[in-house]
Amino acid sequence: MAEMSIKEIRDQIEKMDEVSKDFLQWLHEDKRKGVNELARQVEQAQERKAKLARQWEEMTTFERALRAEGYIHLLGIDEVGRGPLAGPVVAAAVSLPADFYLPGLNDSKKLPAATREAFCEVIKSQALAVGVGIVSADRIDEINILEATKEAMKLAIKQAGIIPDACLIDAVQLKDLPYKQLPIIGGDGKSVSIAAASVVAKVTRDKMMSEYAKEYPQYSFEKNAGYGTAEHLSALERYGMTPIHRRSFTGVKAQA
Repeated sequence: MAEMSIKEIRDQIEKMDEVSKDFLQWLHEDKRKGVNELARQVEQAQERKAKLARQWEEMTTFERALRAEGYIHLLGIDEVGRGPLAGPVVAAAVSLPADFYLPGLNDSKKLPAATREAFCEVIKSQALAVGVGIVSADRIDEINILEATKEAMKLAIKQAGIIPDACLIDAVQLKDLPYKQLPIIGGDGKSVSIAAASVVAKVTRDKMMSEYAKEYPQYSFEKNAGYGTAEHLSALERYGMTPIHRRSFTGVKAQA
């Protein structure tokens, strides 16, 4: 090992699919601090990889249990946009292959924007089916946010274009749905199927709000996604409502 430079050792590590325990031991026994640091970095990377694998195992518990019972075609369903003062509520329905693996997939709110967008592309390219349901602010005002959320979810299921054996849904029970349902509280952090739907829904809605920001630049929708930030509330007070504001929501009512 001593005859190899630190750069050569680093290049060797980068070519390896898996660094063996023996190789790590050699790195630790090398008297050069730079080589010892490489060993530490490799061990940290291995620990991160193992942690993500354990997390994936936990987040596929529901999917594995359903498939063991004979439910093969699964749809994960989630929504984003219940709380904002403006914009639609958006739901997504995603069916993942049984061998799908995307370590780090989690509740979309816990992921950086760049990671969400990259994950969304992977999900869309590898999923068996993806559907999106969008319900407008006017419809939210008409039927209330909970019913609008359920409507968006049903639209997403329809748009997915498959007949599922079971649906894993984040916290909500849908009436008149002719499939087995498994509502899971906090499901976007407990099920990879729901997490995938969470990512697709959030990326879709964030892009919509960025487009609305071009039409209504005073409200900074590209930053707040329609949520009631101080900046947004100040703009509401100064400029009034837009056609995409939810007139039935506190904070918007005052401007009506």
